[in-house]
Amino acid sequence: MAAFAPHPAMATAGPPPSRPLVAESWQRSASAGANPSGGRPPPIRMARDELADYRPRHPLAALLPLFRRLLGASAADDGHVFAICDADGMLLWVEGDTAALSRAERIRFVEGAVWTEAQAGTNAPGTALAVGRPVQIRGSEHFSAAVHPWSCAAAPIRDPADGRLLGVIDITGDRGVGTPMALALVRATALAAEGELGRHAAGATAAAPVVRLKALGRDRAVVETDGQIRRLSPRHSEIVVALALAGGGMTGERLAVDLSELDLGSSTVRAELTRLRTVLGPGVLGSRPYALLPPVRSDFGAVLALLAEGRVDRAMALYAGPLLPSSQAPTVVEHRRALKQQLRGAVLADGDPALLRRWVDTCWGADDATAWLTLAHRLTDGSPQQAAAAARALALDAQQAVGPLAGPVAALLQRGRF
Repeated sequence: MAAFAPHPAMATAGPPPSRPLVAESWQRSASAGANPSGGRPPPIRMARDELADYRPRHPLAALLPLFRRLLGASAADDGHVFAICDADGMLLWVEGDTAALSRAERIRFVEGAVWTEAQAGTNAPGTALAVGRPVQIRGSEHFSAAVHPWSCAAAPIRDPADGRLLGVIDITGDRGVGTPMALALVRATALAAEGELGRHAAGATAAAPVVRLKALGRDRAVVETDGQIRRLSPRHSEIVVALALAGGGMTGERLAVDLSELDLGSSTVRAELTRLRTVLGPGVLGSRPYALLPPVRSDFGAVLALLAEGRVDRAMALYAGPLLPSSQAPTVVEHRRALKQQLRGAVLADGDPALLRRWVDTCWGADDATAWLTLAHRLTDGSPQQAAAAARALALDAQQAVGPLAGPVAALLQRGRF
């Protein structure tokens, strides 16, 4: 086994921790740029009005009465707080002893703040998210000096149906929270929460949710979930399309590359995904990896499926235009071009004059010289329609300064004796 090599920034955080769990967390915190001095508190990701809209949509919102029953009374009696954060490390609820809440505000352990290891250093909620299991962090084991007076214990909560991480339950206070009993309490609460989620899922009779996505011929995608129709912003449209195309989910780094040739930065992507999660509602957008959780039924996916089945007429009828036509996101540009080329190739290969006419009558097919020539070949020899199609093909060929269609058009004109 390779020797543990501490990050240089760990030297300023104090004596190295003895527990491997904590030492590895310090290493991650230092590598991510966390501040050991405590001079940079965790950032606030959502203001109160945004949080008020987001929290009721979160899957853990329904379990708040359970958390208050199991943790709320002891928090008020023992002088500590309990907190619930989402899968991105943002604190959704922080409740408990009034004095402890006031002290927690000084280190910005407040609703809307982000307590991942990268933002706050080693701490129970952030480290539980990082390792995916219950953890306890005591006093000076915290990476940030500002948090040394505190101890905390946290446990992740997963959806029993698919195992995805929903968030973390945490208790934070003085030395009393550094005992095995506190760790056992959060672990038991997390298990109770997962059991409750399992019972809700077993008793549900509604049909499985589906995300219906329309992004052809429009710059702002339309998403339908739970009977509600939402028109997304251009950036959120790109994100949803990218996730739909990825299917199995993707990391924030991969998503950033798919969205822009510039360096968006992981924090920018996370912020956009947090806002998108609020727009889409609960249970739609998952984390680690980022993915659309329900099955996706998209108009561009339907066109591809119809082409694969050889149903060109139906695919042409469904194709409302290029995929997010104004988007410059690399993954959208690539799939937009590929889808158009596949449909065009299928229409040309089919050779049906009605399909060819529909193609050249669209704004995206109107300048397709090859399609005009193919249409002319399929029309009745000597007809005015054939002459018009041939003339259009020749004009486009000359306009585009390519030239390969002049010979075929001349032969067609001779054959038709125009």
